[in-house]
Amino acid sequence: MRIGELAARAGTTTRTLRYYEARGLLPARRTGNGHRTYDESDLRLLRQIRTLQDFGFGLEETRPFVECLRAGHPEGDSCPASLAVYRRKLAELDALIGELRGVRAKVGAQLARAERAREELAAEAGVPGGPEPVCELGGHG
Repeated sequence: MRIGELAARAGTTTRTLRYYEARGLLPARRTGNGHRTYDESDLRLLRQIRTLQDFGFGLEETRPFVECLRAGHPEGDSCPASLAVYRRKLAELDALIGELRGVRAKVGAQLARAERAREELAAEAGVPGGPEPVCELGGHG
């Protein structure tokens, strides 16, 4: 198949395919008249790349999976290098989850502090729910 058909079947653009080719992720086979030509195995490579990118993997992180498929394995993640990428990605995700939990705790503490301050203002003003704060941009909150 030609580049336009492959792009359509893979749900991407010809520009993206040329970029993958330049990065060595997609083979650069040409016909006698210079047209790029692809087959079903190339579509499998692209689907593997797209799936991993949808999961948040960077393009270079997809390389071991592509190489595994090119080596003839039925799945791109059955090779040791692919498994190592999965392990690294999981470690990154675990670290990010930890950071997000920390940020969430800080935001929760700020919210609790702000709610206490508002309740204290309401008690001082004798207004249930507290006085309406005035927005610094000129409106009411």
